Amino acid sequence: MKQKYIQFSIIEEFISKILVKAGVPANDARTVCDVLVSADKYGLDSHGVNRLKPIYLDRINDGILNPVTSFETVRESPATAVIDGHNGMGHVIGFNSMKMAIDKARTYGMGMVAVRNSTHYGFAGYYPMMAVMENMIGITGTNARPSIAPTFGTENMLGTNPMTFGMPTDEPFPFLLDCATSITQRGKIELYAREGKEMPGSWVVDETGAPVTDACEALNKLSSDRAALAPLGGIGDTTGGYKGYGYATVVEILSSALQQGAFMRMLLGKKDGKKVPYPLGHFFIAINISAFTDPADFKKTTGDILRELRASKKMPGQSRIYTAGEKEYETWLHRKDKGVPFNEQLLNEYRELCVSYNMPEFLNHFEVLPHIHGAL
Repeated sequence: MKQKYIQFSIIEEFISKILVKAGVPANDARTVCDVLVSADKYGLDSHGVNRLKPIYLDRINDGILNPVTSFETVRESPATAVIDGHNGMGHVIGFNSMKMAIDKARTYGMGMVAVRNSTHYGFAGYYPMMAVMENMIGITGTNARPSIAPTFGTENMLGTNPMTFGMPTDEPFPFLLDCATSITQRGKIELYAREGKEMPGSWVVDETGAPVTDACEALNKLSSDRAALAPLGGIGDTTGGYKGYGYATVVEILSSALQQGAFMRMLLGKKDGKKVPYPLGHFFIAINISAFTDPADFKKTTGDILRELRASKKMPGQSRIYTAGEKEYETWLHRKDKGVPFNEQLLNEYRELCVSYNMPEFLNHFEVLPHIHGAL
């Protein structure tokens, strides 16, 4: 698939300005922009600038996402806090919550902040990276609208519920594990549908309990609540699906019970056939390494662990073993001077945004190049 790269500085300027036009305060717009663009910097394009319109601008226009964020502390102790985000911008809520956890950890060794009534906060790895930059371990998780069926079930009950960890190392990149607790995500099924590929039989289960392998059929059934994603490990318990189900449930509990927020099918985004906010819950944990050991020693030990893993015996035909965060770092090295990749569909979407938000000065940046036509 051919793509056009657009410099990060241009995209950052465009997104910040369009968010302000949508009603987001300037400082908050810069925070939202940084989270979105950071996802593309590390190759996590499913959570990057392609979500600007459908997940954020459209929801602001639909009245189910508040562009002006109210960050309310409803309960607090020296090392903990509960925040109500009042359906504001999830990135702003997430940034301020992790910053609060880091500040508490700096004084007390650890800090944890639980959030209710937030919204989609984008690339989850952004928040543990904030802690890593302060020589801390960062952890976050969030619930999401239902898409996973419990083991031996067929109904969407749990979200894809990522649990994300970031740890500093003595290497040029941190250990960063950011993955959903479902075996796959809708975005990957959409890719299989576009390419006409058959899916593995462990990804999606229909209302009868049967696996769905046709990607187009899976998307249709997922959209109409007649199918669900399988948890990590796949359908049933033979390959350990109960493990992914269990971890998804842990994230659901920590994203709702501590802060008394919404959970599972309360997060469908519809009521009486009308769109309503997705009142998501998150949690953020910062662990100050210096409360346990010297940060340099921690980084060295962590680096040694990762290097030994990568140097271990490889499968026949495989040239490398990766550790979490390594591929993302290599993507950054590849993209840092090139920018964000745009396909034809995304270029056209951004051109439409230029028109609808009266930003003609950016139109030329989103021109579809001749070699991109017909490549999708």
